Amino acid sequence: MIKVVIVDDHPVVRDGLRGMFTGDGRFTVLGEAGDGREALALTEAVAPDVVLMDLRMPVMDGVTTIRELKARGCTARVLVLTTYDTDSDVLPAIKAGATGYLLKDTPREELFRAVLAAHRGESVLSPSVAGRLMGRLRSPAKEPLSQRELEVLGLIARGCTNRETARRLFISEATVKTHLLHAYAKLGVRDRASAVATAIGQGLLRGD
Repeated sequence: MIKVVIVDDHPVVRDGLRGMFTGDGRFTVLGEAGDGREALALTEAVAPDVVLMDLRMPVMDGVTTIRELKARGCTARVLVLTTYDTDSDVLPAIKAGATGYLLKDTPREELFRAVLAAHRGESVLSPSVAGRLMGRLRSPAKEPLSQRELEVLGLIARGCTNRETARRLFISEATVKTHLLHAYAKLGVRDRASAVATAIGQGLLRGD
């Protein structure tokens, strides 16, 4: 049987998933966790084959948890099961090491097949997520942000003003504004907040 751990901050969701998997002889549910920190401890304790991981949770979110599991050498396959399919959710999760990404409206049998496939090491994506990723691959490549532009955005993300950013980087405020304008153009956005959100969504900046 495939050993499964369920990670979700909603008890009703955990109950429903546990009922589905315990009712099928191919799986055994070893435990549940309500946030990422609990998931790390549980996964180390019971060594599951597959972890069903929600993304937006208190204490520690799903992407951070996936990254930490990989850093600790965890061999379990992580299958994201969430409500969200935006770029800012999908891309960081896959880059962190998720084997697959499914939405919570996935039918029961498809979910079972996805867990079986993840256990074999196969990537599994919901149709909307697969379409989103294909669209990004087919879109023309944009010029990458320079190191200085990333440094400026990183400080802006931490709440620094243009003046504070200029002082920390030993450049003028005008130069900071120039770097921001270049970053906006490369990211396809028009303001600071969108630039920071897009950079985090693309994995260029850490969201924590």
